[in-house]
Amino acid sequence: MMKAAVVVFPGTWSDGDCTWALQNIGIDVRKVWHRESSFAKDELVVLPGGFSYGDYLRCGAIAQFSPVIEGVRSHAAKGGLVIGICNGFQILCESGLLPGALVRNKSLQFRCEDTYLIPGSNSPFTKNIKSNHALQIPISHGEGNYYADEQTLDLLEEQDRIAFQYSNSIGDVDQNSNPNGSSRNIAGIVNDGGNILGMMPHPERACEQLLGSDDGNQIWLSLLEEYL
Repeated sequence: MMKAAVVVFPGTWSDGDCTWALQNIGIDVRKVWHRESSFAKDELVVLPGGFSYGDYLRCGAIAQFSPVIEGVRSHAAKGGLVIGICNGFQILCESGLLPGALVRNKSLQFRCEDTYLIPGSNSPFTKNIKSNHALQIPISHGEGNYYADEQTLDLLEEQDRIAFQYSNSIGDVDQNSNPNGSSRNIAGIVNDGGNILGMMPHPERACEQLLGSDDGNQIWLSLLEEYL
């Protein structure tokens, strides 16, 4: 059975949702307090959404100094799988595990709405998702505008490390489908090893049709296919 460790910081609120979504498809889950610093080799490490440390200074800026981040860094260096969702993505960027930064939405508004995503990287998180299917997955953030310099953005494209781009419901990537002003419609990226994913949309909020979509499960199921 595939295992996952869901990290909980002071201010995390999506750990319960992530646990539910993962357990619902047969993944064994344990919650990890941020003061712990070790993971099993075969565990998927999940940094969930929320407001770690109240998002003081910048989103994720304080969480990067928690003991658990050294454990995440060590786990990833050994090839372990890591996913950061929303605040988790912000933490991964603040800690230098992913390039770029998440800044204020272009509208300066907190946006909570459904978005559509086109998968675009050949990583374990996306390689088993149909590339012509736009996933319906919601966002909930005020600082989800992905920014990086042009050289970094070009490198992400060249190395096929843009995991998700915002699109319309039929998969067209355009500015009308961009909810936060993110550079090149980027909704998620992976590291150069392909084992760390950061994404702003919440797949755990799209785990049942009762919620309007179960497309978020495609990410976990892609990992399960790799695991099996």
